[in-house]
Amino acid sequence: MIMTDSKTIERLPVNEAFARPADRAAIERAAAALRLRNFDARIVADAAEAREMVLALLPEGTEVGEGASLTLDQIGVTEIVEKSGRYDAIRPRTRAMDRATQMREIRKLGAAPDVQINSVHALTEDGRMVIASGTGSQLGPIGFGAGKVVLVVGAQKIVPDLETAYRRVEEYSYPLEDAKMQELYGARSSVSKMLVLNSDSPGRTTVILVAEPVGT
Repeated sequence: MIMTDSKTIERLPVNEAFARPADRAAIERAAAALRLRNFDARIVADAAEAREMVLALLPEGTEVGEGASLTLDQIGVTEIVEKSGRYDAIRPRTRAMDRATQMREIRKLGAAPDVQINSVHALTEDGRMVIASGTGSQLGPIGFGAGKVVLVVGAQKIVPDLETAYRRVEEYSYPLEDAKMQELYGARSSVSKMLVLNSDSPGRTTVILVAEPVGT
């Protein structure tokens, strides 16, 4: 659909079933499965506890990369990382650069931070995580480039299996992101690239499971 000056928005159907949080037993199963796959899984009660745990994992002065994440925005991590002066935040630096003339530098800065913080779109009860992206900019550092990775996952993102994880992306996360992109920029979103995390090197990736809904 072509945007008009009045910002007519095409709203795709959203499967609200994927907004319901998993119960404690499912959260515990997912955490146990993550640990078997070499992820450091930690369960916290709420957004405030998640924020404090993320910050505890970020030494002051460290270089921090961050993908666009409503989860990190909602728990208050984005503002602290980008505005407190306690960290070498990548995103404010790349936002100030000229994409027409400095894209190579932007790519290099974002590719291999000391720590990448992010969320995922779905986590299966057997410990696999799915992240979808329009550009793929956050997928490289999560998959390999960053030295350490911290992922914050709300309870509503836990699903039974990988097939359901893909459905959650297509039927819930993508329609919401698409509507947001149209409202903010007059452009459509897309699921151009997708990363599935099956395991990682021991000690590299910490997954913070929040026992309440956070993000989309």
